[in-house]
This record gives sequence, structure tokens and C-alpha cells, in this order.
Amino acid sequence: MSNMLDSYKDVVGEEVIYQLWQLAGALKGARVVHVNSTYEGGGVAEILHRLVPLQQELGLDSAWEVITGEAAFYECTKRFHNALQGNRIDIPEKLLRVYETTNQQNAEILREKLEQADFVFIHDPQPALLLQSCPNRKGRWVWRCHIDVSHPYRPVWKYLRGFLEPYDASVWSLAAFVQPISNPAYIIAPSIDPISEKNIDLDPAEIESVYEKYGLDRSLPIIVQVSRFDRFKDPVGVIQAYHLVKTFTPIQLVLAGGGAADDPEGEAMLAEVRTAAGDDPNIHVLLLPPDAHRTINALQRVADIVLQKSTREGFGLTVTEAMWKGKPVIGGNTGGIRLQVINHHTGFLVNTPEGAALRIRYLLQRRKELKRMGEEARKFALENFLLTRQLREHLTLMVAMIHEPSDRIELV
Repeated sequence: MSNMLDSYKDVVGEEVIYQLWQLAGALKGARVVHVNSTYEGGGVAEILHRLVPLQQELGLDSAWEVITGEAAFYECTKRFHNALQGNRIDIPEKLLRVYETTNQQNAEILREKLEQADFVFIHDPQPALLLQSCPNRKGRWVWRCHIDVSHPYRPVWKYLRGFLEPYDASVWSLAAFVQPISNPAYIIAPSIDPISEKNIDLDPAEIESVYEKYGLDRSLPIIVQVSRFDRFKDPVGVIQAYHLVKTFTPIQLVLAGGGAADDPEGEAMLAEVRTAAGDDPNIHVLLLPPDAHRTINALQRVADIVLQKSTREGFGLTVTEAMWKGKPVIGGNTGGIRLQVINHHTGFLVNTPEGAALRIRYLLQRRKELKRMGEEARKFALENFLLTRQLREHLTLMVAMIHEPSDRIELV
């Protein structure tokens, strides 16, 4: 057994690892290519950094490719993202032509590898047009949507749907996100890696070090939100909730995050957050580098409560990260957060800054309830949202696609 897979046994048990090997046996040597638009920043990159090496250890010839483009390309795809999550945003023809041309240019570079692959997983809209530039493809192509598209802006969805129809399958994070496409739809929720630097247990001294490093007051409760500085994460709404709580209870707030290479709006949002924070010494706005995994880990562990007050969210890996560390999460009542935060059990779902403030005060005044919810949250994450489960479902999907005509699949 490989060292990496072996290291998961203490977390998930030997039977889970055995099942992975059993599924992978039917796929040994299969060429798998994942394609997205950034190596760093955001949940997709985090997942692929671990999913691809684990597929390799299981005997698959798995690779990860990233498409590149100019600023206008990322402006277009950011508009796609916002429109698919419900904003009424029209995209000029000029930007659509840039989007199409950029996909064609990337296809020239990747075509041979993509056409020879047995499975190609295209993540989100950015590389979605690669398929049409690979007419001699021999394998099965899957479009993997990580976005909350439960209520997309229809003109933009209609444009994209035409390019998605030829895929052999589509994968979504929640059933509520599935939009009508003629190919089969599969549901695979994202996951966290319990043995990554962001989620492993830390030495108490390392956890304590963040107090001094970021000027945190040990005597005040700490509320933390970790996410990219993105309007849909509603960091300004989190600051509003903080001010409402502060009227009654002294607290401090940490907004920690970074940007993504494919998100051109990040700097503007960060400036807006800093303006909203003003000179309040108990609001800590931290712009962290993409590799600050242990820092994020420590910040989540010193938190009394973790927020993810998104207004739209495909899933929200930071929710599960906090739950894994035994923290109750107050999350936006939207998208994939609803799959993780079970109201009154693993945390609370809220719709407004006022609602978030109310729940923060409730938990800070009821420490036994806070602890109980945190314990429930960790148990729920263990049972549902670890990487080994997502890996198993990826393998199962590929096996099912190979044996599509069969009524019964025998695994040796």
C-alpha cells in the first residue's frame, strides 16, 4: 500500500482504503486529465492538488492541466461566474470572442493529451470549450460544475449550455444546482483533505503563535471567516454583523483570505473590505499568500465561531474545514452550505448580517451549546466530507462510464 493512502487509515479506517483499491483495479493505467484555470486560489485547485496524486498512487495515469489567458479572458469568465450565480450580467460579444479564441489557443497546446485521454474532467466554465476543439477525442469527457447555478441568468446559461451538451456527463455539487443538459448528471459533493497542512492537528505552540503574529487579544472571543475576497462571500456583511454584536459583547473579527489568479475583482473587493473595517483595532483583515495553509489551520483552531456568510456558494470548503476542527459554523443560507450546516446541530444558517449577529451572541452566551455543536460538526464532516469519499465517487463514476451498458459490474 502506498505511503500517502496508508496515512489516511487512522482517519477513515482500513475498509475505506481497501474499497479505493478495489475500484481502482478496474481502471488501472487509465489516462485521466483534469483541466481548470488556476493552480492556486479557490477550492477547485485545493481539491486537485490532492485528488490527482491519489489517483496516480492508485495506478491511474492522472494529470492536471491549467489553461491560461489574457486579462479580458478572466474578465469574461468572472462575468460567467457572477451570472451563473444569479446576477443579471450581460457579456459583450467582444469578450465572448476572447473566451472562444482563448479556449481554441489552449486546445492547440493540449489537444494531443486531451484526445488520447480515457477520461477528461473539465472544471467550471473557463475551459468548457476545449471539447469542441478536440474532434478526434477517444475518451469520455465530463464537465464538472463547482458553482451554485440553481438560479442562473438565463441568457448566459443558454450560451454556455450549447457547448456543454456534447459532454458525456456532467457532475454537480448538489442536486439543486443541476440544470437541464441532455447528458447524464451525477452528484459529487466536494471534500477536504484531513491530512493536508490546512487540516492536520497542530502543535499547541503553533496555534498559540497566531495571537502574537496578528495582534489578537486573548481575552476576547474570536470570530473568523476564511475566504477569497469575493462579493459573494459577503465580507462586508460579516463586518456589519461584527458591529451589531460588539454593541452588546466585546469581540474581535478575523477576515483572512487571498485572491485567485482567475479572479480580477479581488483587489477591488479587498479595498472595500478595508474601508468597511476602518481603524477598528479588533477587525483584522489578513491578505494571506496561497500557501498559508498552516496559518489558516491555526486561525480556525483559535476561533470560537467560524463564519461563512456567503450569499451564493457552490460548496464552501472552509465550512467543512472549520467543522473538522470542531467549530460550529454560521453560514449563509445558500447553495452547498446548506449541505454542511445542519441548522441547530452543526451550526446555524442565516440570511442577513442581523441574523448572523443574533446567532453569534446566542453561541457566545451558551458555551456548552457551542461545544456540543462543534462536536456534532466534526462528526458530520468525518462521515460525509473527507477526500477519500470524493475519490471513491470519482472512481465509481469512471467505472460506471466504462461499463455503461452493463446491468451488473463485478469488481475483483
